[in-house]
Amino acid sequence: MRTKTLLLTAALSAAGVATSMAQTVYSVNAVGYVNLGLPTGFSIIANPLVASDNSVKALFAGSETKMADGTTLYKFTGTGYTINTFEFGAWSNPTQTLVPGEGAFIFVPNGSAFTNTFVGEVSAGSLTNSVPAGFSIKSSQVPQAGLLTADLKYPADEGDNVYQYNNATKGYKVASYEFGSWSAEPNVKVGEGFFIKPGAARSWKRTFSIGG
Repeated sequence: MRTKTLLLTAALSAAGVATSMAQTVYSVNAVGYVNLGLPTGFSIIANPLVASDNSVKALFAGSETKMADGTTLYKFTGTGYTINTFEFGAWSNPTQTLVPGEGAFIFVPNGSAFTNTFVGEVSAGSLTNSVPAGFSIKSSQVPQAGLLTADLKYPADEGDNVYQYNNATKGYKVASYEFGSWSAEPNVKVGEGFFIKPGAARSWKRTFSIGG
């Protein structure tokens, strides 16, 4: 299938969802942290919290002593990738940002799995995540696990396709929205990004309050 070929090429032929369980903790003042386990190989990840500094250097600052040289972040542009590599204790593009609602691939060299701790505020209020036509990598703006539409309020419509990559099987789990329902509604983890190709560009809007 052309779609699968495109995605496999876009994913560098080996991408993976972060399969380790993410631990989320937040307080009544909406500030907290998420521990996200990153296995070796490729994963699709997301920044689940709004940090005071959403640059890659700041987001992974606590993991710099654990990350191996060659750890690489790939942000999909719609036609290719921007590539950011960690070597000799520094990122090649330290000011690159990853904000809630986006997603990116990360490559972790063999034998170098680690856990990154994201610290920041929980997105709340009226939220909008723009989903363009064509392929993009998106995530929930809220650190909440659940079904994409039923829980995370993605406004699914005819022709939508979501591609979640599994690090263990190195294959995509594909969900399509047709005739008013999902073939199998995507179940999204905290800190997980995914490919999405909507039937048409749309806004993913939701109103979120802490504890509600």
